Amino acid sequence: MDSDNLSSALTGTAAVFFDFDGPLCDVFAGYPAVGVARELAQLATQAEPSLNGKLSETDDPLEVLRLTHDANPEVGAEVERALTAAEVKAVAVAGEPTPGSIPSLEAVRASGRKIAVVSNNSAECVRTFLGQHGLTGHVLEVVGRPVNRPNLMKPNPHSLIAAANALEVDVTLCALIGDSLTDIQAAHAVGCTAIGYANKPRKRQAFAEAGAEAITESMQAIVEAIRPQPVS
Repeated sequence: MDSDNLSSALTGTAAVFFDFDGPLCDVFAGYPAVGVARELAQLATQAEPSLNGKLSETDDPLEVLRLTHDANPEVGAEVERALTAAEVKAVAVAGEPTPGSIPSLEAVRASGRKIAVVSNNSAECVRTFLGQHGLTGHVLEVVGRPVNRPNLMKPNPHSLIAAANALEVDVTLCALIGDSLTDIQAAHAVGCTAIGYANKPRKRQAFAEAGAEAITESMQAIVEAIRPQPVS
């Protein structure tokens, strides 16, 4: 079931931003995130033992990065290099793109809209995955995690602003398709349309409560909802 607002949310957009992990790829499907988080935590606590308590409470590699960088930026930089390497390794065994994502990219591109990927994952892993699956030609810009600046990851709208600037479009004429509340928050922070990809049942209500302009449980629905831009 998809939101009746999906078509209207995309109407008038000049560009569509795709979050990476979820809408395009299940990044850690073949190399589980919990294992990556543990490896990163071990690396961090070897240099900064005081982090052991905090890091033992999370199985999210990105949260390990945030916490480590907040405590010790030098160690955080080391953890980020390890995380980037793990992400590149992970996408190599992540399997096929999210069902419906390739036709969605094709439909958005065919409609005349520009495409960017905006992600809290590294740009390196995004580009690696796009290249593996022949999708590079659909995407004009990749804005990944700002190196050594985890504070600029979504929900900070930094990546959306950077993508809009690179594409030379007004960010308020863009739509972001994302599968987390941080995507909705980042989009709304700069007046960008937020489309929630509810790939888990509990997400639909959370996205609705966050005020997402549209919600979809299927990336294929983007294909059916997209409308070609008028020829100028």
